[in-house]
Amino acid sequence: MAADQGIQIADDGVAEVSMTDARANLTPLLRDVRYGGRPAAFTERGKRSAYVVPPDFYEQAVEDRLTARAMWQLIDETFGEQNRESLENDLARYREHLKRQT
Repeated sequence: MAADQGIQIADDGVAEVSMTDARANLTPLLRDVRYGGRPAAFTERGKRSAYVVPPDFYEQAVEDRLTARAMWQLIDETFGEQNRESLENDLARYREHLKRQT
């Protein structure tokens, strides 16, 4: 997508368009999401305010969220809620480790 259309590609690969330019760029933005498989974001005052994602991304996110909720419930039932904070801290550290590897 061309930058002169008001759409910018951020460092993380997300196509961004300001709310001011959104109407004029909606069709190319949605086509890029659909056919390019890349998420897009609408911005206000330079900050992302909403995302547009391909259907498979959204469906996977919903499934992942349900899985995570089920896992936390199982952990609470198995190990007790008092161990949850320690586990959450361990998971946060591991996530940061994984981010650095990507």
